[in-house]
Amino acid sequence: MRSVRWLVSFFALLLAADAADIASKPGINPKVYWDEVKYLASPELKGRATGSPELEKAAAYIAGRFKSFGLQPVGGDFEQAFPAEIGAHLGDGNSFAVISEKPGGAKLVEGRDYEPFSFSTNGKFSGEIVFAGFGITAKEYHYDDYAGIDVKDKLVLVLRHEPQETDEKSVFAGKKLTTYASFTDKMVNAKMHGARGVILVNDVDVHPKREDKLEKFGVNDGPRDAGIFFVQVKAAIADHWLKADGKSLGELQAGIDRDLKPNSFALTNTKIELGVNVIHDTKTVHNVAGYLPGSTPEYIIIGAHYDHLGMGDSHSLAPGTVGKAIHPGADDNASGTAGVIELARYFSSTYKDSSSSKDAKLPRRGILFLTFAGEELGLLGSSWYANHPELPNENAVAMLNLDMIGRIRDGRVFVSGAETGSTFAKLLEDVTLPEPLHMDQTGKDSGTNMSDASDHASFVAKQIPVLFFFSGLHGDYHKPGDTADKIDANNAAKLLDYVAQLTEKIGDTPDRPQFVRAERHPAGPISGVGGGTQSGYGPDFGSIPDFNEPPKGVRFADIRAGSPAAKAGLRAADILIEFAGKEIGNLYDFTYALRNHQPGETVLVKVLRGNQTIEAKVLLTERR
Repeated sequence: MRSVRWLVSFFALLLAADAADIASKPGINPKVYWDEVKYLASPELKGRATGSPELEKAAAYIAGRFKSFGLQPVGGDFEQAFPAEIGAHLGDGNSFAVISEKPGGAKLVEGRDYEPFSFSTNGKFSGEIVFAGFGITAKEYHYDDYAGIDVKDKLVLVLRHEPQETDEKSVFAGKKLTTYASFTDKMVNAKMHGARGVILVNDVDVHPKREDKLEKFGVNDGPRDAGIFFVQVKAAIADHWLKADGKSLGELQAGIDRDLKPNSFALTNTKIELGVNVIHDTKTVHNVAGYLPGSTPEYIIIGAHYDHLGMGDSHSLAPGTVGKAIHPGADDNASGTAGVIELARYFSSTYKDSSSSKDAKLPRRGILFLTFAGEELGLLGSSWYANHPELPNENAVAMLNLDMIGRIRDGRVFVSGAETGSTFAKLLEDVTLPEPLHMDQTGKDSGTNMSDASDHASFVAKQIPVLFFFSGLHGDYHKPGDTADKIDANNAAKLLDYVAQLTEKIGDTPDRPQFVRAERHPAGPISGVGGGTQSGYGPDFGSIPDFNEPPKGVRFADIRAGSPAAKAGLRAADILIEFAGKEIGNLYDFTYALRNHQPGETVLVKVLRGNQTIEAKVLLTERR
């Protein structure tokens, strides 16, 4: 037994010495990097959902790392608190009563017969229902469920999905569902036609093998407040209403599918009383920052988001596992967070080593190591920091963002943002990626544009040059399979060494990179709202939205130079409240309204600028 204990002690000492040696050496060590990823993606942290105790544990861990490296806190603490809306629940007063001129009227039971959506507006309604088919207006398909009917101040009963969805020859993209099938599209279309709300019903006759399930509250994306009611009822209940008028759900849908003509009509024998009370939940969460000062007030930001989906939420791409399985987020974004931690370790070690020399001098520019909460909920942490900076934004010369850098395939590293900094193109030419890595500056992975779908977008809006590093999407994205064992630590470490070289170049070059406004902004998940939510051709407007929603309207984080909005005199911080005569309450309203106009049209818009309401005529151009 003694010899075994001695061997155990001996190897423990060797491991401890090895760990201490690794920690003390400059450079990015793959093993140390992978250890950081493994902890952040461990079962202990349960997927780091924003608002969860596990996210706060991750924040404390990152803060502890920064403190141990000798970094300085900013704003008096390593953790910066901010409020985040992390979900919603149903309060008291939710009700649904059917008032019929014929026998059969009844109160519906929430959760069994009907369910509000989390983005429904609050309040009470008493009035009429109009059956509005699929609730779709699609000019390009010459189809309009609202043609010839008056839905003003009424609720519309609409079918899920879209016409002819099982027909490969359907004008609605065959069997592939279009954007018209989305809940939010039906929501906005009803609102634009003056309806007070939407009652959704499953198209059970097209899907006879599927159970008629109500959507679970809180699992679907939408605005904070749609401005109209949005609830779902069971198909049998809706069918009962229709039969009171001599119709049936199945016959109505079959008629629409047969000839692509609406079967919309007002229900004459059914009225309802509805009450909705959705309470939005807000929690205090934290960004984590550590600062390595330079000889001037200027600094570089190296950032990554450290939150993920927890046990899964509406963003999960494995919906059957939501609430049942941890979504570890090893690549998204423990990989980037570990990268920030390791770069902090590297630069603090390098600085300590050089500062012992008599000839040592501080780097020209400092480095702010910054990790964000709430990215998965809409860039909440980075947007909050950019709008409430602990160090002046005007002193930030660049922001380098690391998001999903852990699964580099075939050596391919996506780098975007070079066009935002006057010196970046040459910088990327001068500093070479180590073998076997090579750079792809398209910002695309199999047609998926990720160039604006991460935290650097919050800093572009503040006119800070950015570089975004990304290893591409994969089959485990937003699923429980995004685990640490699949991380390529060796290549990630090589990429981090490269980022360190870029940082050193930016940090010591006398001339700081100047921000360059892009003439064109790619149509991705974020910037696409300035030119529609779909890639391809369509009307271009030119705004970049601020994801901190105002009480009403769409605030512009920035306006693209040379865009239609810029030529019309619109500015960053303007709040769009009306577009072509339609009230704009949120980003979904704006996206829908824009999509329903054509390049070459001039639209009248209204924006709030401070206390003023300003009108402007915007000539829409073709999006490229």
